[in-house]
Amino acid sequence: MKWKIKAPNTLILVLLVMVFFAGLTWVVPGGEFDRIEVNGREVVDPESFQYIDSTPTSLTQLFIAPVRGFNDSYGMAIIVFVFIVAGSFSVISKTGAFDVVIRRAAKFFSENPAWRPVYIPFFMILFSVMGATFGMSEETIVFIPLFVTLSLALGYDSITGVAIPYVGAHIGFAGAVYNPFTVGIAQGLAEIPVFSGAGFRMLLWAAMTVTGIIIVYIYAARVHHNPLKSPVYNIDKNRKAAEDDGIIPPIRAGHIIVLLLFFGTLGALIYGVVELGWYIEELSALFIGLAVFSAIFGRLSGDEAATAFLSGMKDVMGAAVIIALSRAILIIITDGQIVDTILFHLSASLDNLNLYASAGLMLGVQSLLNVIVPSGSGQAALTIPIMAPLGDLIGITRQTVVLIFQLGDGITNMIIPTSGVLMGVLGIARIPWEVWAKWLFVKMLILYAVALVFIVIAVAMGYQ
Repeated sequence: MKWKIKAPNTLILVLLVMVFFAGLTWVVPGGEFDRIEVNGREVVDPESFQYIDSTPTSLTQLFIAPVRGFNDSYGMAIIVFVFIVAGSFSVISKTGAFDVVIRRAAKFFSENPAWRPVYIPFFMILFSVMGATFGMSEETIVFIPLFVTLSLALGYDSITGVAIPYVGAHIGFAGAVYNPFTVGIAQGLAEIPVFSGAGFRMLLWAAMTVTGIIIVYIYAARVHHNPLKSPVYNIDKNRKAAEDDGIIPPIRAGHIIVLLLFFGTLGALIYGVVELGWYIEELSALFIGLAVFSAIFGRLSGDEAATAFLSGMKDVMGAAVIIALSRAILIIITDGQIVDTILFHLSASLDNLNLYASAGLMLGVQSLLNVIVPSGSGQAALTIPIMAPLGDLIGITRQTVVLIFQLGDGITNMIIPTSGVLMGVLGIARIPWEVWAKWLFVKMLILYAVALVFIVIAVAMGYQ
């Protein structure tokens, strides 16, 4: 008899983590550090740890914790922000502005084979920019049929068709410059200026994007030369000639205005957080404005705009629940008086390592945690409140801690089977997960090597 192991739903995994930490409050002794203010920020005094009585989590408190996670002021602010950004992007998608540009560009490459060498770099840069600035992830699903069909037409395979939008967006996600779902939330939790340190992340994004393009380009060229090299050769051989409707809608003035509004919003976001000190409330208002004006100039009716906005919010409902449960975990270990004990022993275990080895170990921890909590914002809510003060204790800047978090989160999103987005993408492309994982694993290690180089540089320069 052949057994098939199915990974539990992410919600179940996070609930199990919550129960696990509630159990820890019964066995881990309580402890606390003194907090001192340094340059306007509250940090841990590493010499002040002392054991105190713990407060074990009762069954009643365990069931109340998720409710408190939703009621937590910062957690709720994050959830609202995620809802609004997702709703706004859904409204933009409904106008067809992104779709028409991508379809027309795809048609151009299909009709002009001489430009084929530009096909992979062009679109991977496009998706990487959207991953780095807007946190594009779920939205890649809608482009899979188009790029699988186009890649097959150009002599590549369906893995190439998936890699262009999905890997493209997620190398941008990993090297994010202004991603509000990861960088913005994590920096807020780490109590450093939101979107600060963008120059160094810009270099990281460029390196990750170039590396990703080279990886996909070399593979695609090999398959183009010999289709039998493709691990999905038999799957692609049996595909229909076309899986996309082939309809290329005209570019309207409204599409152009919506695109200008989108990029204008990104510019306003950068200016607002850097020069005006904007934070979650102001940024949420900015994206509400983007949704409203996109609906108007995109010629959406009130009903169409409202339905699209609510549909976008519905798509991130799971992420919202994960964020609340992550806050619940933090509440449990905080109330149980074991956060500082965990910090003390983690810092002690890293104390005998040099800073570079410690930073590498932190990257490994973040990557493993992403298997359990594949939501970037949810993982930030869970780990940054612990990792940021841990960085203080061992001498790694909080900016570097955030960098480690976004890399550990972003790279693993490309392969983990607990990612609903990845499994949805592979399902549409009809590529088995194990085939994708085997194809990507070694290539992912190359991306980790790039990540480690930048982490080493960040540690060496005291990245702020």
